[in-house]
Amino acid sequence: MDFLLLLISAGLVSGAAYGMIAMGFALIYKATGVVNFAQGELVMLTAYVAFSIAGAVDLGFWSLLAVTVPIAMAIGLTLERIFIRPMLGEPAFAIVMVTIGLAVILRGVTIMIWGPDPLDFAAGLSREVITLGPIPFYPAQLYAIGCLAILVGLAYGFLRYTRVGIAMRAVAANETAALLMGVSVKRIHAVAWSLSSAIAAVAGILFAANFKLGPDMWFQGLRSFPALILGGLDSLIGAAIGGLIIGVVETLAQGYLGQGLREIAGFVVIVVILMVRPYGLFGARDIERV
Repeated sequence: MDFLLLLISAGLVSGAAYGMIAMGFALIYKATGVVNFAQGELVMLTAYVAFSIAGAVDLGFWSLLAVTVPIAMAIGLTLERIFIRPMLGEPAFAIVMVTIGLAVILRGVTIMIWGPDPLDFAAGLSREVITLGPIPFYPAQLYAIGCLAILVGLAYGFLRYTRVGIAMRAVAANETAALLMGVSVKRIHAVAWSLSSAIAAVAGILFAANFKLGPDMWFQGLRSFPALILGGLDSLIGAAIGGLIIGVVETLAQGYLGQGLREIAGFVVIVVILMVRPYGLFGARDIERV
């Protein structure tokens, strides 16, 4: 029983990282209808930015987050203005290809600045073990789960109660109708990229604190993709829940079936789910009238 609880707790930690990254994917898709394949690279880049800030100034976790998140939002706005805004009106496939090119650029720039070697990054968190019942946790692990819960609450409040969030939902529902109602689609796209980068910063810092900071962190974007598909491409809360499910499934597969099955367990889950619900567990069903 203790082994099962350890696997579930480890799965929730990795699932929290998947969930946060998947929320960044879902936010941009909800606003633009395009999957940003550079999201994993944004997670990596913002984590390295936080590492440099922590090396220059001794900050606690929350202070580091408060400094890094605005920088991450500025990075997201800059990338949207330079690479994505000129592509407005172009086919979605062309924009996706731009995000793939952007991912390669960010990967190369990160290695050029910080080097290819992995780094140790505590992110201002203690390494002292905290025991909850029979399960030991590092503080960074509890922070990851807690921050995912906070982001889910903030996302729900933002989309439901703020003017920008309601406008984003309108753009997601029907971009042409939103334009006719006076909604600035360019502004919504910029807000989506900046907020997605902010989420990437939180995910990157906590992933680096829990595992490692290295140039291969970009791969977590692909590892989080099953969570996005499982929860629903246009559902932020669904993406978070999907991340937790995928994380737990992966660790259970590793613990009981072997290390090699961890890598494919998440993709097996989404294949099964998509055969039943092609739009994901929480995604909106597309209805076309003919």
